[in-house]
Parts: sequence; C-alpha cells; structure tokens
Amino acid sequence: MTRRFIFFVVVILLFSSCNSCRNSNKDVSDAFEIPDSLKEDNPVPISAAVIDDMVQNIASPIETAAVLKGLKVPFNKDLIANTDFAENFNTNFAKALGLGIYGCDLGYLNMYGKTSLVIDYISTIRSLADGIQVGQFFDFSTLKRLATNNENIDSLVLISQQSMSRIDTYLRENNRSNLSMVIVAGVWIEGLYISSVVTQESNHKRMRDIVGEQKEIINLLMPLLNHYKKDPNMAKLIKSFEEIKKLYSDVKISYEIGEATTLEVNGELQIKQNDVQTIEMSDETLQKIIDKVKEIRIKLLKG
Repeated sequence: MTRRFIFFVVVILLFSSCNSCRNSNKDVSDAFEIPDSLKEDNPVPISAAVIDDMVQNIASPIETAAVLKGLKVPFNKDLIANTDFAENFNTNFAKALGLGIYGCDLGYLNMYGKTSLVIDYISTIRSLADGIQVGQFFDFSTLKRLATNNENIDSLVLISQQSMSRIDTYLRENNRSNLSMVIVAGVWIEGLYISSVVTQESNHKRMRDIVGEQKEIINLLMPLLNHYKKDPNMAKLIKSFEEIKKLYSDVKISYEIGEATTLEVNGELQIKQNDVQTIEMSDETLQKIIDKVKEIRIKLLKG
C-alpha cells in the first residue's frame, strides 16, 4: 500500500494486533468511564488474524484516489460527503459510521492536494471522535498543521497510526469493538460510492474493475458485521449491505495463475505472484450496483 495515507484514513488499520499498545495504555481506559449504553454484550472475540486478512484486502481511500488521479480524473468536490451531514450523526453508532465516511473523504482530498478543504473535514472528524469518547487520542492541532503541508505526510502517517492503535486498544478493552467495525464499514461504502460515480461518468475499465472487485470485499466484510447483528443499528446496516451483496452475485471473478517474479523492496527481496484477474460484469449489473450504492449512501448520510 502506498505510504501517502492521510490522518484517519488509517482507520482501516484499526484491527491490527498491538499487544504492546494494550499493555502500555491501561491507564487511558481507566481515565474514562464508559456508560453501559455504549458497551456491547460481549460477543465471542473475532480472531485478530481473520480481521487483519479482511483489512489487508480493502484498498485504502488513498490508493483509490491515486488511481483516479493516475487516470487523469479531475477532482470533484461533489463526490465527497458534505460536512453539513455530520449533524445527522447523533448516536454513537452513527458517529462511528461518520468517522469512516469522512476519513475516506479526507484521503481523497489529500491526494488531490485540496488543503483549503482539509481543515473543515478534520474539524468534523474531531467532533465525531469526541462524540464516541476517542477524541483524546488525537493531537488535532498538530494534525491540522501537518494536513495543510503535503511535505509532512510521513509525520502525519506516523501520528495517525499511533492514534489509531490507541483507539483500537481502547475500544476493544472497553467492549466497544463493534464501533471499530462500523468505522471500517463507513470507509468501505464511501470508497465504493466514489468509485461507482467515477465509473458511471468515465466508464474506464480500471474503475469498472475496482467496483467489480468489491464482490470479494463485501463477502469478507459481511460475516464480521454479522458478528454484531444483535445491535439494532448494525442489523439495519447489514440489511442495507446485503442488498449490495445480492447484486454482486451476478459478478464473476476468475484468476489465471501467472509466473512469480522477485523484486527488492526497502532492501529486502520479495516474491510477487503475477496472477491475472478477470472480472465479468454486465452493464446492467454495474448500473444496479451504482444505483443501490447511491441509495444506501444517501440514506446513511441522512441518518
């Protein structure tokens, strides 16, 4: 994955195992008393390895934005969620979903260098983060300063990763890991929306394939969401995502095994498997997916 992640796009790393963080931040969770209404009913924990595998397969918003930019797709402010919708996120579940959505949008803004818009999105994210009692893990003054200077992206990434590791630990240790899953769902649906609209407007094969590839992602995502289906809000989100998944049943993905090649990455020899992926998706199926994603996304934004 590209290293040009902007803060909070690293939400897709929320589920990385971090035992050292768990041990060093016990005092953080003790400092904040969580109301019972925010806690889940202690479902059986999901294996970190299973979650890591799913997360590694979700393309980061920055990667998708990089593809758009590489294809010379011009920046379109209308593709991202207006921050005015944030006032509709008035429950903890909705705020976590909003964090994912706006985190995805922030990655898109950064890739196109739209620093004049970044501050508004960071402020919105801060408000949502504070709403679910995880805002204490962000140094927002530093993040704002770094976000407006593309030369400081590496520092921005480091601070983001540290913040998100602490958030992951905090949510898990306080029986709120369901909110971590909701954040990931928000990142995914917003990324799919952006890709879908661009595909509809350009009909570029690479963008079409990105939309088609989401069949595999939603097949990985749904079992993890279903783990928390006793939550009425999660059950409602699952129902919406099932509508998308059903449409993907008409998408066929096949692979042809290619020859492996070796390459050097950061001084280490790695093996790359050059398999060829083929995606079969009719224009009718593509349009149905695009329409359904638009419908669900606006429903989520309206609360």
